[in-house]
Amino acid sequence: MIVLETERLHLRYQTLDDAPFILELVNDPAWLQFIGDRGVRTLDDARSYIANGAIKSYERDGFGFYLVERKEDHTLLGMCGLVKREGLEDVDVGFAFLPDYRSKGYAYEAASAVMQYAKETLGLTRVVAITTQDNHSSGRLLEKLGLRFERLIQMPNDTEMLRLFVYDASHASTTV
Repeated sequence: MIVLETERLHLRYQTLDDAPFILELVNDPAWLQFIGDRGVRTLDDARSYIANGAIKSYERDGFGFYLVERKEDHTLLGMCGLVKREGLEDVDVGFAFLPDYRSKGYAYEAASAVMQYAKETLGLTRVVAITTQDNHSSGRLLEKLGLRFERLIQMPNDTEMLRLFVYDASHASTTV
């Protein structure tokens, strides 16, 4: 099901049929470096990852990480969406794209639509994002989306300090 549409993209629900794409995406070197190893090694692992992640999020929260598909040829490019993450009070925006589709404006286009959806449809006045300290390209994109670095945080059951970015409507100088 298509949730959001932009000029070039559809953002849609993940399904178990997307397991081959998810297997590729979550094992991309940049995913492993900046997001982390999710232990997804097989198509069955990928189906479990989808069922226990995105699908549960859609059912529980009404939103989640959507697959980003190019309209013109239905090519899957990456994922982008919102998640309620343990250890964060606010809803988190996130994105990840395969190498061939980075630095082409797709992440900004998709994340802009997600931020607009968060604010206008879901009525959220605060949205956060987390990145590793060395993920500068994601940090720049988050700032372009109107989020600002707030502080370093540590997630539950993790030792790594992560950068927390925040969009707060009461302090926003720009809108997406």
